[in-house]
Amino acid sequence: MRLVSPEVFDPYRIEGIAHNTADLVAGIQILDSLEEAIRDCIFTAVLTARERAAKRRVLRPREAAAELVEQSAAGTVAIVAGREDSGLTNAELDLCNALVTIATDPAHRSLNLAQAVAIMAYESWIARGGEGLPLKPPRNQAAPATSEQMEELFRDWSRALWAIDFFKTRQPDNVMRSFREIVFRAAPDDREASLLRAMGIEVIRFLDRTQAKSS
Repeated sequence: MRLVSPEVFDPYRIEGIAHNTADLVAGIQILDSLEEAIRDCIFTAVLTARERAAKRRVLRPREAAAELVEQSAAGTVAIVAGREDSGLTNAELDLCNALVTIATDPAHRSLNLAQAVAIMAYESWIARGGEGLPLKPPRNQAAPATSEQMEELFRDWSRALWAIDFFKTRQPDNVMRSFREIVFRAAPDDREASLLRAMGIEVIRFLDRTQAKSS
């Protein structure tokens, strides 16, 4: 990361807000001009929301990200972002190869700087194959529920529904058939099935405790 004449640069505060960024912060370079910051770059994509009278190459973030990745095989590339309040001057935009404009509501074109950079960084990560990385598996894997577990679950919930008079005005077979379909669609694993069954059992136990207190 290269910063051009920042008004404030406080590494300690940055690391306090953005955790686990010590290596990134340590590598930040402070430079005096945009020309100096991009002097070794072979391709630069600059974020801007303003329309230009001059004929310039304008890309959407996804297109720009693909080109950044492609060009990076031959040399250094850069995503250029301007000032939070006023963006970049025309002279600064002229230094860059392509403009990148994020599609937004025409009535509210300008995004917060951090939002714009985050979108561009995300698209660049995807272009580099980031979406192909596997999602982290659940911490506690569990086997699928067995048929025996599911039948125990249904028996205990049938008892619970009888206990609260749920079938007083309903057909038990129809209700339990629908309940089965709901649970089967959820495809619970054995831990989840055990939890569901425990809920039904606890309904019975609660009613038993309540009746014991009142008698």
